Amino acid sequence: MPRENLNDLVAFISIAREGSFTRAAAQLGVSQSALSHTVRALEARLGIRLLTRTTRSVAMTEAGEHLYQSVAPRLDEIQDELAMMGEFRDRPAGTVRINCAGHAADLYVWPRLQPVLDDYPELKVELTVDYGLTDIVAERFDIGIRLGEQLARDMIAVPVSPVQRIAVVATPAYFAAHGVPRQPQELAAHNCIGMRLPTHGGLLPWEFDKAGQSCKLRVSGQWTFNASAPALRAALAGAGVAYLPEDMMQEHLAAGRLQRVLEDWCEPYDGYYAYYPSRRQSSRALQVVIAALRSG
Repeated sequence: MPRENLNDLVAFISIAREGSFTRAAAQLGVSQSALSHTVRALEARLGIRLLTRTTRSVAMTEAGEHLYQSVAPRLDEIQDELAMMGEFRDRPAGTVRINCAGHAADLYVWPRLQPVLDDYPELKVELTVDYGLTDIVAERFDIGIRLGEQLARDMIAVPVSPVQRIAVVATPAYFAAHGVPRQPQELAAHNCIGMRLPTHGGLLPWEFDKAGQSCKLRVSGQWTFNASAPALRAALAGAGVAYLPEDMMQEHLAAGRLQRVLEDWCEPYDGYYAYYPSRRQSSRALQVVIAALRSG
């Protein structure tokens, strides 16, 4: 039976249960004549009479009784399942797909969302680490996380991190052996750990600013990575000088495992934002994830 005729079945079942066209019409919020027309149309399509009508009562025929016993419980199940959708609307459930850089994933997404998933077992997060400027709408992501300067237009955006700052670091042993650079240009004599990201189409240049002076360097060294985490591991292993976000280094700087240089040449820049399309309906799951990601 075509889907659009399910309403005819609902009408028939209501009449069968109420035993009255009048009461069934009131329950369904339609006129008695419209309800009578609906049932006659259903009987015509099936080619069989379902109800026996008298001036005082309505009774099911044998065929009507069979149809009622077969269909009514199933429609009740459908109604129950639809009612449960309200619970899903109010309780976070389903999968939220997030696209972001590894740095943001490690420092902000994972630590903030793990407690949320512990609280809501029916909520799932699919996290894709991606350094390209992926179109989250075309790739069917619910949320993207990027630096403020990289945000796509026409998106709702909420801050995830404070302002960011680059730190130039190496182990104390490395600087003891190779000297401490006092100016950015002196990095040319050092073994610098490079980064190759799709957003730049080549090696990431190291940018410096100080009191209105700016310079952009193309450094070189033995190691090049396409993600920040392995670059940090290389720096900790004494493989050279790294140019990475400051908040990745705090623990290692405090513990003395890394030493920072050229700090006065590293100015703040815009932090991370979680963004999503303004036209997309905000599910309860999405609302919970965004609230957890939002920085204080």
